[in-house]
Amino acid sequence: MSKKKPPPVDAPAGPFNAAFEKLRARLPEDHVAPQEPEPAPAPPPAATPAPGPARAVVRLERKGRGGKEATVVEKLALAPGPLAAWADAMKRALGCGGGVEADAIVLQGDQRDRAVAWLERRGVRKVTRG
Repeated sequence: MSKKKPPPVDAPAGPFNAAFEKLRARLPEDHVAPQEPEPAPAPPPAATPAPGPARAVVRLERKGRGGKEATVVEKLALAPGPLAAWADAMKRALGCGGGVEADAIVLQGDQRDRAVAWLERRGVRKVTRG
């Protein structure tokens, strides 16, 4: 059984983080703490975001997946880097797993309705639901 040590006698009775109280007592009476400068105003936001791909095809697939459903988003015409970024953003927004296979984003489960809505919000002009 362990016993707690009593606090040292010379410990301050004030707040827990009173590390600078002794230094503050050494400062002259007329000392004024330096003020932080005001932050510069933020630049105005961009007028419109870059438009998304022209089209996308969203379909449900079961074949070759052991009976599991998968939502496939094809025909985005994006380079591999942006396609992976879109896949990550889509997985986070829809709360599901998935990945990139060839030129398509594959999401776990039947996410067709939610994927179509997400793509339209992202700026895809024509979304075909299959």
